[in-house]
Amino acid sequence: MKITRSEWAVFWFTVAYIAGFSVWFLTIGNYEFIWYIVTMVVMIALVGFNLRVAEFPVGLLWALTLWGLAHMAGGGVPVGDSVLYAKVLVPLTENGELTMLKYDQLVHAYGFGVTAWLLFHILRRNHPGMQGGWSIYVYPAIGSMGLGSVNEIIEFAAVVSMSETGVGGYFNTALDLVFNAAGAIIAVIWLAARNRGEKTES
Repeated sequence: MKITRSEWAVFWFTVAYIAGFSVWFLTIGNYEFIWYIVTMVVMIALVGFNLRVAEFPVGLLWALTLWGLAHMAGGGVPVGDSVLYAKVLVPLTENGELTMLKYDQLVHAYGFGVTAWLLFHILRRNHPGMQGGWSIYVYPAIGSMGLGSVNEIIEFAAVVSMSETGVGGYFNTALDLVFNAAGAIIAVIWLAARNRGEKTES
């Protein structure tokens, strides 16, 4: 399989930060995020095995790896008595688990926006006849929300299998799902606007 120089750059950047954070998480005994690293490695393998089949744009690959980096930093970068994930970026509301807007929520929106982009790319590449219809945007948004639910299941598995996690409770899960959906919807709106612009230019 031929891999371009740009794709290798994404790969080695990803390997570098995963290796660095793996060492860090093991050093501090944060086994919850080791679980996430294993999940990331599986996802990277899926993307890699389908690289030539799907022909992912390099921009999409960078967006995916930056999501991974944001996730690792969220759990590994200390901020005060907690970690970056708990950092309030914009104090819209401050009420326990209903606090917004936190770094964690922004990463959820970004990540599942990127997921919607990924699904859109796969759908457009494999079903070009869908171009021009509304379903090519709706299905990626719904699919991204579904994968966001899978992410919450993974977090639940971490909660029941480990004595201490930073996952949070019911309201945290509900807000995660809300921000997953918001990111997916914003992404497909952007994709629709971008496609409209490309058609106008042509």
